[in-house]
Amino acid sequence: MLTDPRLTADAAAGAPDPTPEPGKHDAEIDRMFGPGGPLSPAVGGFRPRRSQTEMAKAVAAAIDGRSTLMAEAGTGTGKTFAYLVPALLWGGKTIVSTGTKNLQDQLFLRDIPTVRAALQAPVSVALLKGRGNYLCHYHLERTLQNGRMTSREDVGYLREISRFLKMTSSGDKAELARVPENASIWNLVTSTRDNCVGAECQYYQDCFVMKARKEAQQADVVVVNHHLFFADVALKDTGVAELLPSANTIIFDEAHQLPDTATLFFGDTFSTSQVLELCRDVLAEGLAHARDGADWGKVVTVVEKAARDLRLTFPQDIVRLSLPQIAPSSGFFPALETLKDELDGMLAVLEKQGERAETLDQCRMRGIELATALRDWKFDPKAKVASGEEAVYWVEAYTSSLQLHKTPLSIAPIFNGQREGVPRSWIFTSATLAVKNDFKHFAEQMGLTGEPARTWPSPFNYEQQGILYVPQGLPDPNSMGYTDAVLDAALPIIEASEGRAFLLCTTLRAVKRAAERLRDEFEKRGLPYPLFVQGDKGRTELLDQFRKSGNGVLIGSQSFWEGVDVRGEALSLVIIDKMPFAPPDDPVLAARIEVMEKQGLNGFMHHTLPEAIINLKQGAGRLIRDEGDRGVLMLCDPRVITKPYGRRVWQSLPPFKRTREAQVVIDFFKGEPPSEPDVSPS
Repeated sequence: MLTDPRLTADAAAGAPDPTPEPGKHDAEIDRMFGPGGPLSPAVGGFRPRRSQTEMAKAVAAAIDGRSTLMAEAGTGTGKTFAYLVPALLWGGKTIVSTGTKNLQDQLFLRDIPTVRAALQAPVSVALLKGRGNYLCHYHLERTLQNGRMTSREDVGYLREISRFLKMTSSGDKAELARVPENASIWNLVTSTRDNCVGAECQYYQDCFVMKARKEAQQADVVVVNHHLFFADVALKDTGVAELLPSANTIIFDEAHQLPDTATLFFGDTFSTSQVLELCRDVLAEGLAHARDGADWGKVVTVVEKAARDLRLTFPQDIVRLSLPQIAPSSGFFPALETLKDELDGMLAVLEKQGERAETLDQCRMRGIELATALRDWKFDPKAKVASGEEAVYWVEAYTSSLQLHKTPLSIAPIFNGQREGVPRSWIFTSATLAVKNDFKHFAEQMGLTGEPARTWPSPFNYEQQGILYVPQGLPDPNSMGYTDAVLDAALPIIEASEGRAFLLCTTLRAVKRAAERLRDEFEKRGLPYPLFVQGDKGRTELLDQFRKSGNGVLIGSQSFWEGVDVRGEALSLVIIDKMPFAPPDDPVLAARIEVMEKQGLNGFMHHTLPEAIINLKQGAGRLIRDEGDRGVLMLCDPRVITKPYGRRVWQSLPPFKRTREAQVVIDFFKGEPPSEPDVSPS
């Protein structure tokens, strides 16, 4: 049997000894997190956890030293309180950035008020979201006047939003539960960076976006999310720019998401949907303020047609191609030139008419920005971005829009530029930052090489609470019919667990096939397990229904691999169909691997595998969420046994008992002790 090494991350990352000198706040932290401390009566079910206390000390030391810390804390450590206590007491002006808006709301509405009350800390707290989350007085009024509703549902939603405006103090659309957050009506009643009228707006004094930014500037602790943080760094349009100079402490929770989020915002993106939105606004403003100035319908129609024709050069629904992969015969390049020409034609009209109204001139400025972005999207895939780093140029087609991307191959130099200047503490924390206790992959992506890294194990007794099961006899994951083979192996286990299962797939195609097959099998076998499938309803609604069912089976892809917390018996089995390797045809990944291999590195071992392991750890983390949870992690990919890299995967997962025998798993669900020893790859 191969035991899970209790290697310290500090040794692996080349950081100081894992038992550093006592910090000046250590005694106070021991008291706070101890049995008689203030957190105990304030937090239901609170019990002292050594990992949590030690992490809090490390965060406090980083705050004191205005230094950087990478902190991996296993599930159940209580990392949120471990960073909030020192941040609220000694962090000065603190920005906490989360991976999701859900966690952002949870921190602001629940966790921070709990800690603040327990510590009696006199700190003010503000929540700051992107402008698209706040109702806009100006655009609501315009939509009410123009009445451009496409459905009866939108008319009802608009009525709800009008009522909401009179009652809300924040304007945050998350407060209006009756209108779904993804309802298309929100696009007409919120502002974007492009169409915000700014200080010229008649409602500027009442603006919810400006109010939220002002509160954030005055608060001691500001809760944002990663998208907002990096959008601001790139666009200077989210309110974080004003916060950064005065911030003493920056904390990134769910930090494993940062490389992808930062890459998104440090690149440039042009979308045909931006062109169509501009055309919509040009038509409305032209008719409102300069009806006699041009044939506005004709002016915008040719641009709209050019944008749609560009999208139609790719007949498939979903496409991701780098520039060299685009066939000259596709018609893409001529269509791109046509769009440039037609956009220039609309701009010429706006140049003449723009002075007739502020809003028309604003459309002209937006048009200039879009035309510049189009011209900058050059046909050289090795062109340099502003920082001098290499970028990859690629296209992404969706059902009704096309995006042109320029993406930096490495965000490390750009992010390091943001961290320079005034010394402050930077805390990066997540349950999954390391691969086999080695932080090298994350550190290199973020430009944090040489910075201290610590890891604290989960307090859960994984060996007693669960089993890792790798079934025998599965075919190669790339073979035809693989999903059906997974389901053949999974069905007896789903029956043994009496539902209560997540099936996490790496592709939407696998989700669809699994849903079809399990519906048929459940009906054929008379199994009473409700099936919940990603895409049928929103994620939150699916999870609520899954929890309430008590014996459901939920099938999902990437959005259910992380940020999902189902405690207790409702979830006792997590099935993962295969290792979550990024698709090999991903243009950005292919370009990164090409650069690595020119440097003599193995792209698979240095990038693709570490990424997949961190994703896999997130999926595995859905199973045991509490000290009382029991369950089985069923990993169906035979490569963790047959490939040389399988050992690295195996050692990065929680130290469950391990088996390849279905009967051992069935006995576990019956409450019987395991009938065979652990197994691992040799």
